[in-house]
Amino acid sequence: MVRLFFLLSGENETLPASEVKAVLEAEGYSYSNPEGLDQVLRLESDVESVKAVQIRSAYTRVSAQELLIADANYSAITKAAAKNDFSAVLKSGESFVVRINRIKNYADTEINTMTLEIKLGRQILSQTPGVTVNLKNPDKTFIGIITSNKLVLGLKLTDITSKTFSERRPRKKPFFHPSAMPSKMARCMVNLAHAKTESVLLDPFCGTGTSLIEAAFIGCRTVGVDAQRRMILGTKKNLVHFGIEAEGLILGDSRKIPLVKVDAVVTDPPYGRSSSTLKSTTVQLVEDVMVSTHALLGVGQRICIAAPKTLNISPLGAGLGFRHVESHFAYIHQTLTREIAVFEKATQ
Repeated sequence: MVRLFFLLSGENETLPASEVKAVLEAEGYSYSNPEGLDQVLRLESDVESVKAVQIRSAYTRVSAQELLIADANYSAITKAAAKNDFSAVLKSGESFVVRINRIKNYADTEINTMTLEIKLGRQILSQTPGVTVNLKNPDKTFIGIITSNKLVLGLKLTDITSKTFSERRPRKKPFFHPSAMPSKMARCMVNLAHAKTESVLLDPFCGTGTSLIEAAFIGCRTVGVDAQRRMILGTKKNLVHFGIEAEGLILGDSRKIPLVKVDAVVTDPPYGRSSSTLKSTTVQLVEDVMVSTHALLGVGQRICIAAPKTLNISPLGAGLGFRHVESHFAYIHQTLTREIAVFEKATQ
């Protein structure tokens, strides 16, 4: 176990850190001593765990092996760096570069990031014989994040690009619907549900297929259900576009799912028009789908469900055999904030 830190997206206050933890849990990596800073998550885990986060995460930007943490001022940083053994991660003959990122405006009057890069570079050179600085193509990159009035410095292990998610945004798919969830959010929900390679993930309201696509890209087998034929046909078109084949697409009622067992459920039920809510209220629809999927999940398996914040879905699961694990809130527009709620099956 080593100390790691993850630079997180600022797109949501709580989802990114929870997503990293969920990925580690889903992939069987234990972790300890998690600490959240602004857009940074620190914890101890197997160094190999960063590969799982790199492959799966939607809201993580960088992972690093932590070397030091200090108050965000030159004196404290210099003292902490002097005590650090950089030769443990940087060998003679290797080149390096130091890059400092600032979150928001933390310590913007105390620290100039370029000056700090130069100071730390010189200190590493003086402490580690036989190494050189290479600004363009270094063997190792030391990344520092100034956040919450601290500097966290470490050896960069992975970069994570969000480009692929932008290429899968709703309007870039062959079949589009205005209610479609962004691919990043769908991927995060798949992760929060603890889905993993070869597990069967069900979306009882598959819509345009976003959650099925994101689950397939991490190796899940997927099944989608929708009550509207055009949605099933649209999902199929989108899956074909990305070279994905679902285990099944079912035109049917999410309250009567013709399956025996699945490993995880991720869904964003329709809210609003009776034509898309099976003539039920949204709260009734959510309750019904939780009842129907409860029978398909094993104890400890998860459903991640999105609904309007005004619905207050988090208390619903307790009486239906689920334990509420966590909820997150995502502002969509003036009249809609989504609650992303995670439930775990508690009883048979």
